[in-house]
Amino acid sequence: MPAFFVFKLTLIYGDFMNFGTEKISTLFKKIFIPTLLGMISMSAITAIDGMFVGHSVGSDGIAAINITAPLFMIFTGIGLMSGIGSSVIASMALAKGKIKLARLNVSQSLLFLSIFAVILSALIFIFPVKTAYLLGSSEYLLNYVKTYLLWIVPAFLFLMWSLLGLFMIRLDGAPKLAMWITIIESIANTFFDWLFMFPFGWGLMGAAFASTLATVIGGVLVLGYLLCKAKTLRLYPIKIGLRGFSLFAKGIFNQCRIGSSAMLGEATMAVLMFVGNHIFMQYLGDNGVGAFGVCCYYAPFVFMIGNAVAQSAQPIISYNFGLCSFERMKEAVKIALSTALGFGIATTFIFSLFPHFMVRLFLQNENSAAKLAVQGFPYFAIGFSFFILNLTIIGYFQSLERIKPATFFALLRGCVFLIPAFIFLPKILGIKGIWLAMPLSEILTFAAIGVFYLLQNNSCTKKTALRL
Repeated sequence: MPAFFVFKLTLIYGDFMNFGTEKISTLFKKIFIPTLLGMISMSAITAIDGMFVGHSVGSDGIAAINITAPLFMIFTGIGLMSGIGSSVIASMALAKGKIKLARLNVSQSLLFLSIFAVILSALIFIFPVKTAYLLGSSEYLLNYVKTYLLWIVPAFLFLMWSLLGLFMIRLDGAPKLAMWITIIESIANTFFDWLFMFPFGWGLMGAAFASTLATVIGGVLVLGYLLCKAKTLRLYPIKIGLRGFSLFAKGIFNQCRIGSSAMLGEATMAVLMFVGNHIFMQYLGDNGVGAFGVCCYYAPFVFMIGNAVAQSAQPIISYNFGLCSFERMKEAVKIALSTALGFGIATTFIFSLFPHFMVRLFLQNENSAAKLAVQGFPYFAIGFSFFILNLTIIGYFQSLERIKPATFFALLRGCVFLIPAFIFLPKILGIKGIWLAMPLSEILTFAAIGVFYLLQNNSCTKKTALRL
């Protein structure tokens, strides 16, 4: 395990870091800053898109995009699951000198994601109206949602290529290239958004087309690297036949097993948006969905902060766990939790005290949806600290390869607590109960983690006493 992590992280971050002796705070800083910047850059693409739509089309446009958001979460979740799983398998193979196996693993993942994207995209393209209704569209928003779907569907294949390829590019020793591909994609999306929505006046179609073009650029750059420029992780031909299919199925199963926790994180966001859209539509109509949509443009930033903290601590914890350096593990956990708490308090503070400013970036203040969002932001923000802390703690369990508690707590916050909170809180507290559904789910999950920790500690104490 130690050799594997040294190898992997030397590749990813471009220079050697001694995870066994180097100061923990220094290690964490080296990993956290570029990770956070990269993730925020990815989230900014969606946010910028929403700003242009809000000021060009209005709250109806934001509502329509938010209704389609769970689709993006599904594709992103599958892409991350395959990307993380493939990255781990490829890293282990490279560490053992099995270069062909590593390349084959990448090829298998790329083929799987391509097939998945093509089939699902084709179904959406053939049945856009049914897809829109399934996602929670009203009759009024149907044309908006349908238009956006038809123009965004071609992006999904290239999105899959990007999600996988960025992992592989970093693993191949080109992290700066991965960063620049993300930046280029973000700049392209911003430019095309402005061009298509204002000079051309294409409205929501322009927003979707802009996102599609930017995603195509990113996907082509990634695929071009894997085909032509990769140092080690070049694509490898997949054998045709029964044996080839057997190897393909086995490889994909292993990737999905390893990366399943990443998909659950995205699934939580998808459930939040999907169920939230339905509940807001039920109680507040289209304006409510628009207001919730503004919140959902900010939610990925909070999600990315939590992921950045978790992913930055993960290699440090895993490496020192392999060395049985428990004091260094504890120090890494303390730094991660304090960072998570600090960012959580900061985001809660900003959203609670400056809701008018946050909403104004997307909608004019006199807009009905904007007024609802301003009222709801302080309630919604209560959950941010617990949101980030829970992601960090789940990441800790993943670091120790404790899949069961990681999966259990991910399911608690994503389904078990969240869905009932959305259903029952509005009946008890009215409209503010809708905004408090996510905070309550995160608070209850944090409490469950606390109970789990106390039970674990109590169990360990009893075992120690028995030994004595």
